[in-house]
Amino acid sequence: MQPVLELSAPDGFDLWPVADVGSAAFLPLSGGLSTAEVGTAVMRIVSCNDIDPDGDRLPRPADPLGSFLHGLLTFDKPFAAGGLGVTDESTGVTFMPGCCDGLEDWRDWHRLVEGGGLLGFGHDPVSPVAERFGDTVRLTVNAEQSNSPAIELPVTELRHLLATAERDLTDFLALAADWAHRHLPCHQAPVTAALARVLDLPAPAVPSEQ
Repeated sequence: MQPVLELSAPDGFDLWPVADVGSAAFLPLSGGLSTAEVGTAVMRIVSCNDIDPDGDRLPRPADPLGSFLHGLLTFDKPFAAGGLGVTDESTGVTFMPGCCDGLEDWRDWHRLVEGGGLLGFGHDPVSPVAERFGDTVRLTVNAEQSNSPAIELPVTELRHLLATAERDLTDFLALAADWAHRHLPCHQAPVTAALARVLDLPAPAVPSEQ
């Protein structure tokens, strides 16, 4: 199990360095990312929230960086396209987030583990679904297909995988906080706090200026 961020092409983006991700659809998040990959992840999370302000939010700043960051920094509930992906290494079956999934909702998996029921992560044409049956969780890659590949695993194993995924998210957030300190020094504190809200994690300490 890995937390993954759905990618989009960063064509023409020049506010900070980003990685060449090629045709990759998802970027796994962890503490092992390169500086450019962290920049790509932050760019993608910010772009998910790059929506014209409404309601009581202040208007966009005029400068390009402030304008791009504005949505992330002013949304009460910022979000990021992605979620938790699972790969069965014995069969090669991969369960990935759907169109309605977001990293901000990753703790819903704990409610499935503890309370049972069903989690849906998308809709036609691809509908990933996770269901608990007794002591087993079944991850169906596409519930729209009667013969869809699926992954079955014990609830106890899923608890372990969720703990590992949370460590990956925590390590990524610490890496992103350090990245923001280096690349967005005038915005490091609010950007780090916003990323923590996206990941539903406590914000790490912001490095002090030397």
